[in-house]
Amino acid sequence: MQEDDSLIPKHGGYRNLKSFQIAQLVYDVTVRFCDRYIDQRSRTHDQMVQAARSGVQNIAEGSQMSGTSKKMEMKLTNVARASLEELRLDYEDFLRQRGLEVWGPNHPALIRFKAKRCSTLEEVRHWVGEEFGRTRTGTEGENQQAVSVGGSPKQSLYVAQLVANAALSLLNLCCYFLDRQLAEQARAFEQEGGFTERIYKHRKRRRGR
Repeated sequence: MQEDDSLIPKHGGYRNLKSFQIAQLVYDVTVRFCDRYIDQRSRTHDQMVQAARSGVQNIAEGSQMSGTSKKMEMKLTNVARASLEELRLDYEDFLRQRGLEVWGPNHPALIRFKAKRCSTLEEVRHWVGEEFGRTRTGTEGENQQAVSVGGSPKQSLYVAQLVANAALSLLNLCCYFLDRQLAEQARAFEQEGGFTERIYKHRKRRRGR
């Protein structure tokens, strides 16, 4: 594959990045989650929504900046990664403070969630509905907590547990992709340099002509 020899290489295209797509879904899930389960007057509500938004916006901005500044691309990608790590801690805090479990990757409900490969908020909502439907039968061990206590408030808390763990699963995947992006960006910068080096190469080539 030939290297892009133009002064400003191809850049942007962030909508095709898996990290952006997943971060955008996390943002949609988080806005709905916070509106339903976090006091809208609380600082936590605003911080979680802003952290989710920061993840999306900085991935996009970093991709767009990559044409003229590889350093800014890495910086903004890292800001996105840090924002989503902050959001991950907020979801974990929500579960811990309410005595709810943070599910491991092999939890049956999460295995079913990952198999769905949800790409929209509506698909996540559909999965939540399916999982909540399982609590009515009481046939699976992971649902006994919801079935045994009964009552509307506890059922609502179980739904919150479902959504929070789904969000954590998405965040884990998104952070994995961002870590790979950062490693690739660092490798490219080390091998090819930044925009200054690119300008120098173009000037040198022009003088040679």
